[in-house]
Amino acid sequence: MDFAGAWSWVNVQFLLEGLLVTLELAAWGISLSFLLGLLLGILRFSRIPVLSQLLAVWVEIIRNLPLLLIIFFMYFGLEPLTGLELTKTQAAIAGLVIFESAMISEIIRGGLQSLPKGQIEAARSSGLTYVQTLRYVLVPQALRRMIPPLVSQFISLLKDTSLAIIVTADELMHNMQIAYAPNGSWVFPLLILTALIYFAINFTLSRLAVRLERRLNV
Repeated sequence: MDFAGAWSWVNVQFLLEGLLVTLELAAWGISLSFLLGLLLGILRFSRIPVLSQLLAVWVEIIRNLPLLLIIFFMYFGLEPLTGLELTKTQAAIAGLVIFESAMISEIIRGGLQSLPKGQIEAARSSGLTYVQTLRYVLVPQALRRMIPPLVSQFISLLKDTSLAIIVTADELMHNMQIAYAPNGSWVFPLLILTALIYFAINFTLSRLAVRLERRLNV
């Protein structure tokens, strides 16, 4: 095992370039999947006839499919069906958003259902509409309770960006494979370095989440 050669500045720089793509995938994935998951969770909680049932079926289908398959479909299967061609990065982001939003919607719905039902009645009796009750009373309280599971899901999403390797997106895992290709003795050292990078990012996120939980008294 050649740690000195594997951890040369050229290889480290190449891994960091992949890390930037990983963080880009994670940033878009977290932002868009949270917004879509929030919408799906609220709509399912509201129990709108037909729509709520259709969304429940959609969420169950997506939750029971492998993320790898969804990313693969977004890159290779979407164009033949719709004529829409996505880049590698766009396909990876779309797959992450579709899959993670289904997971997040269940967290949102569970958080809303954990609140006392009397709060809805009290808010409505004070003159608030149902939408205002959700916006000003229920969602803010539920989000405080959802911080731990949401952060856990976001950390999982960041790790799941490695699955973008299936469409050869230039993320961290993809670049690691290219880096060790010229020398078999670099495989283990580069695996260790990549693991340390993932650990540093995810550990930092988990520590920030703990501090936020304490600050909000969750």
